[in-house]
Amino acid sequence: MKKILVVIALSSVMFACNNKEKEEAALKQQQLEKQMAIKAVKDSLRLDSFKKAEVAKVEQEKEAKRQAELAAARRAGAASSRSYASSGGSSSGSYGGTQPTAKKKGWSDAAKGAVIGGAAGAVGGALIDKKKGRGAIIGGLVGAGGGYLIGRGEDRKSGRVQPKN
Repeated sequence: MKKILVVIALSSVMFACNNKEKEEAALKQQQLEKQMAIKAVKDSLRLDSFKKAEVAKVEQEKEAKRQAELAAARRAGAASSRSYASSGGSSSGSYGGTQPTAKKKGWSDAAKGAVIGGAAGAVGGALIDKKKGRGAIIGGLVGAGGGYLIGRGEDRKSGRVQPKN
């Protein structure tokens, strides 16, 4: 019996020592994998920063070209307007073309019509229908559509919107 216990004790000691080595090897392997992952992330961040710098440089070049084109166009426009003013007595008589109209600011008639029509339609729908919410929604939609169409027609007449051909 003593021999069996000694053999079991020795074998358990052997297995215990062997497991520690395996655990240490596995721990070292995990540490190496973590270091490799950290290195890969750092490398990718470094590459991303280079790419971002290149993209920013290209954007700056595009902006510089655009600014140069705008400056050239302004200089050409200023030179041509001076020549028109100095060639004749009045600049309107010497220039035969039509001047582009400035864009109108503010709400268009179509937008105003849609808002006014929607509000009036909602009030009317709520008064007419027994279910107030449903009537207000339907009336608002119909009123907004009608107001938009009327306002769009006014915009075409005033020249804010070009008529369809």
